[in-house]
Amino acid sequence: MAATTVEIWHNPRCSKSRATLALLTGRGIEPTVRRYLDDPPTRAELVEVLAALGTEDPLTITRTGEALFRELGLRGADADTLLDALASHPVLVERPIVATGGRAAIGRPPEDVLTLLDDQV
Repeated sequence: MAATTVEIWHNPRCSKSRATLALLTGRGIEPTVRRYLDDPPTRAELVEVLAALGTEDPLTITRTGEALFRELGLRGADADTLLDALASHPVLVERPIVATGGRAAIGRPPEDVLTLLDDQV
């Protein structure tokens, strides 16, 4: 992702996701909005966003409180299994995720994405 591009993995039904998008636009940033439930990230994109977050652990971006997480028996699963589950079931992906310039942040709380914006405004 180019340094001037800001992308948000967005779920409009999520209050944190809406607040993060509002925070970005309120600062004059018009991000590329990816409705990731309609346009799920690939396994490779998940690995890329983990690297941008500075981790290799898929649990970082996994919604472990989702019923589906339990139904799929993912507690204690290895990284490959988690990545496959996230790619197959995007509802398990934490939201929102904002990425720019090879860095990313999870907007929980929304203000956590502000560290990414230093070069953008």
